[in-house]
Amino acid sequence: MKMMSITFDFTLIDNYSIIITVAGFCIVLATLSLSVCFFTQLHSLLDIMAKRKLKKQGSATHDDTQKVVMTGEENAAIATALYLFFSELHDEEKYVMTIRKVSRTYSPWNSKIYGIWNTMKHW
Repeated sequence: MKMMSITFDFTLIDNYSIIITVAGFCIVLATLSLSVCFFTQLHSLLDIMAKRKLKKQGSATHDDTQKVVMTGEENAAIATALYLFFSELHDEEKYVMTIRKVSRTYSPWNSKIYGIWNTMKHW
């Protein structure tokens, strides 16, 4: 069987193809850059919107409230409580592991001699 070679002819590329390619890359790069800027500043935008909403309601703003400082022991207690709560949601299961030997007969489906690399050498 005769092997075919693939060649690339640069003379087939015209100016419009280059312009479309460069414009596409620029559009994708600009979109990704704007997405990164938007998602990194999203928390600030949400914070501003929450302050406006609280002002309309007449409630205290974020600046007037005290910040809650939690110790490591409190964080550990909360984490332990969450772990215990979520572990109780599952059914009780027996943790018994058994190993059984399974004898498999020969099958060409799992044979390595019919792999793709062996068939490609014959071309």
